[in-house]
Amino acid sequence: MASPISAPVGEYNASRLEKNIFGPGKISALGAELDRRGLKHALVVTGKTLGASELLRKVTGALGEKSVGVFSKAQQHVPKNLTQVLAGEIKSTKADCIVSFGGGSPIDTVKVAIHALLGEGIEPVHIAVPTTLSAGEYTHVAGVTDESTLVKHGVSDPRVLPRTVINDPALTLATPPWLWAATGIRALDHAIESIYSVRHQPISDALAAKSITLLEAHLPASLSGETSEQIAHRGHCQMAAWFSIFGSMNTGLGLSHALGHEIGPRWGVPHGVTSCITLPHAMRFMAELAPQRFGPIAEGYGIAFDPSDPKTAALECADRTAEFIGRLDVPHRLRDAHVPKREVQEIADTVQSETARMNVVDRVVTREEILSILDAAY
Repeated sequence: MASPISAPVGEYNASRLEKNIFGPGKISALGAELDRRGLKHALVVTGKTLGASELLRKVTGALGEKSVGVFSKAQQHVPKNLTQVLAGEIKSTKADCIVSFGGGSPIDTVKVAIHALLGEGIEPVHIAVPTTLSAGEYTHVAGVTDESTLVKHGVSDPRVLPRTVINDPALTLATPPWLWAATGIRALDHAIESIYSVRHQPISDALAAKSITLLEAHLPASLSGETSEQIAHRGHCQMAAWFSIFGSMNTGLGLSHALGHEIGPRWGVPHGVTSCITLPHAMRFMAELAPQRFGPIAEGYGIAFDPSDPKTAALECADRTAEFIGRLDVPHRLRDAHVPKREVQEIADTVQSETARMNVVDRVVTREEILSILDAAY
């Protein structure tokens, strides 16, 4: 006898992202986007490498006379003091638009700086020009690290979200291959963890499944070959990054992300790399706990999914993810990222606290279970 069918029940909150401009050469649309919004003074925020590159000229050139300066001090894991320096520069330049150019570090640096200024009634428009697949440009949360404790905290406010994202795959060719690959797995992590979240949504399930398909098809291909082919594959990867995190503010993200939030700032491991290490292990844990939610993940991979025996397919999804990551030139274990074995257990309590606070796993994850996952990941 077939089980009774029930109608979907829930609530979905849309983000404040208004426009995504995508395609090769689309950085040229940046000036017109400022004109459309009536913005006059744009400050570009990026990191040291991009700040010294020829690519920066494509951004500042598109801004023309509206460019009031470049802040090229963004760093990995977003040190708090740096965001305070940026907030001061936003005020001194009277910038009404901040263009974040690069990966998650400059994007989050801008979010945190804007967040600090909201209390003063200063709310510049954020436009993001990403060059990695970390997808921070699609969320209104940001991580910021206390330099004295190396503990990462989050800020969250819909007003810090970029209003426009410009995805120009030609601007990503200078991104180091390891970083492009690792942030691609970060996008995969977003997709998978939004699907098996206890708060998963129908729209994010569908888009995340498509993201998995796109990443498996295009991420490896985007790392070699003719330039024109790489650009095409990278454009598809950028769409995958967008789809991977669509609606994540509704679903939340799970155990792999909680582990990465502690591993990253503690031992200086980029968040893309933490996903390469933790995702398969988090998936195996969730395959035991909630295999019935792995259907869209299996769909993304093209794996048969039998609702009467979901655990078999769920574990196959975890193995497929590990195999996919294994094809890329990225660290696969904590030891490969030079994490000291004797210190690993020290993050178990903070990981447990974050998983409880996020409320995306079906039950409390015990300290012993977290230690077991960390041991397996080592």
